Amino acid sequence: MSAASPAPVVILCGGRGTRLQGQGQTLPKPLVEIGGRPILWHVIQIYAVQGLRRFVLCTGHRRELIEQFVQAQSWPAGVEVECVDTGSDTPTGGRIKRIHERVGDRGFHATYADGVADIDLADLSSYHRQHGDLATMTVVRPALSFGVAELDGHDGRVLGFHEKPPSEHWINGGFFYFEPGVFDYLTDSSVLEREPLEGLAEDHQLRAFRHTGFWKCMDTYKDATELNDLWRVGKAPWRLWDE
Repeated sequence: MSAASPAPVVILCGGRGTRLQGQGQTLPKPLVEIGGRPILWHVIQIYAVQGLRRFVLCTGHRRELIEQFVQAQSWPAGVEVECVDTGSDTPTGGRIKRIHERVGDRGFHATYADGVADIDLADLSSYHRQHGDLATMTVVRPALSFGVAELDGHDGRVLGFHEKPPSEHWINGGFFYFEPGVFDYLTDSSVLEREPLEGLAEDHQLRAFRHTGFWKCMDTYKDATELNDLWRVGKAPWRLWDE
């Protein structure tokens, strides 16, 4: 990925936000606000501050509202944001399939419109180029929802507690880098996280980029509240830019 021609960024913006209260009842999920701005704005900023300039938004539910936001927003210099209607009920893999012509025959970033992280995209891109496979998926170890008790292995004595430690398992963190060959694994009806990624893994064409810093997906009202609280007190680790 050269500095003169950075890879395009595809953002999945078809979510309905059915598990969000308040804003999620009236707005498409990408427009639910964190710190007074849609979470989609935050996602674009994460990429833009690291040199990415072209964004393709795969819209669906309430797409007209996302289009209105994009048109009204003053983006950083050189940033181009294009909205593409990929259907109201199209699954994630199908949405990416439908923007094939927009990205052409070159590698591209892809992500969801509801997750933020202090991810180093240069490291992600470098890792992808070095391994040479078709796809890279960022993986994270999210904090558990509850504290855990540390037990003695023999008599059940409680030795101590750990407040919401990271999971022992790695999960899909939603920041991808794909080569155009990935389109061969996609159909209009495919869910990205199922057949396409599973097929890539079976063909030894999927690598994991481990991200150990901050990561948070806004999946529920509680998640939105936590992200807003971090922003409010000035402790938002994904804010890699100056206002």
